[in-house]
Amino acid sequence: MNPPLDRLTRAVVALLAAALAGCAHAPPGGVPGAGTAFALIGDMPYGAREAEALDTLIDAINADAGVQFVLHAGDLKGGAEPCSDDLLRARHAQLQRIRTALVYTPGDNEWTDCHRRAAGRFNPLERLAFLRTLFFRDPGRTGGQQPFAVETQGAQPGFGAYVENVLFLRARVVFATLHVVGSGNDLEPWSGIDAADSRAQPRTDRLREVQQRTAAALQWIDRAFERAHALDAAGVFLLMQANPRFDLPPTHPQRAPFEPLLERLRERAVAFGRPVVLAHGDFHELIIDRPLAQARKLVRVQTFGSPRIRWIRVRVDPDSPDVFDFAPR
Repeated sequence: MNPPLDRLTRAVVALLAAALAGCAHAPPGGVPGAGTAFALIGDMPYGAREAEALDTLIDAINADAGVQFVLHAGDLKGGAEPCSDDLLRARHAQLQRIRTALVYTPGDNEWTDCHRRAAGRFNPLERLAFLRTLFFRDPGRTGGQQPFAVETQGAQPGFGAYVENVLFLRARVVFATLHVVGSGNDLEPWSGIDAADSRAQPRTDRLREVQQRTAAALQWIDRAFERAHALDAAGVFLLMQANPRFDLPPTHPQRAPFEPLLERLRERAVAFGRPVVLAHGDFHELIIDRPLAQARKLVRVQTFGSPRIRWIRVRVDPDSPDVFDFAPR
């Protein structure tokens, strides 16, 4: 028989039980500190010379003791570089040098555009399958030297393929990656391997891939905001590769492939009513703006990219009005 607990001991036990119960309902990383900082990069490296520059950049990020993890917005090779196993493995190994954790979302250069002659005329779906086995070989954990647990969409019924879409909590902010790529979100024809493929008469497998991946991204947007509401989060940070062309009208052919995602994001951001960031790469120029008049708390950040081998240091303070602070490096 256990001896009776005194009043102080009972209070400590009760507090620990409450804390553990809260962790059981929080996404991975659900016991955050008061604030955090992370690095945001993308669209690099393109070619051997930039790979050397990226090593220097990684050294700089690794030297910043305040950086807790790194987000890479995709396109880890140039469009004219081959989509070979060897090159993709080399870029994977390079990014694993990151001292902390690496959170990566795929870009079009490493799978969607691999049908092109210069990229090796690969079948994009085969390259996507290889990319998943390389970067997401341990679903539910990040890459990097200090990986941490994440919630993966691949664990959800009906979305088993989408191990690259992940979600985690840091500093009362819900982070989520969305697999959304350039080249019209894969609506650009795979002309390098199929001259008959076109927008008017698309390959069945390409069109099916776009539809299913878009449905997964929409569900994951919902999941991120549902978790944010349930956890009373201070903000939401979403990462994808494609520039969704906020600068164009919704019906423009270059924006239309992303419009369902933007509409869902607008609805969710307005309902959430707290700071939301959509970070992406694609066009290689730093942009920080508020692109949706209806969602005034939404900030869009486009990362630096080739040939600008630079990074953005993002500070998260859940107690500040804007939550996020961006410092180009």
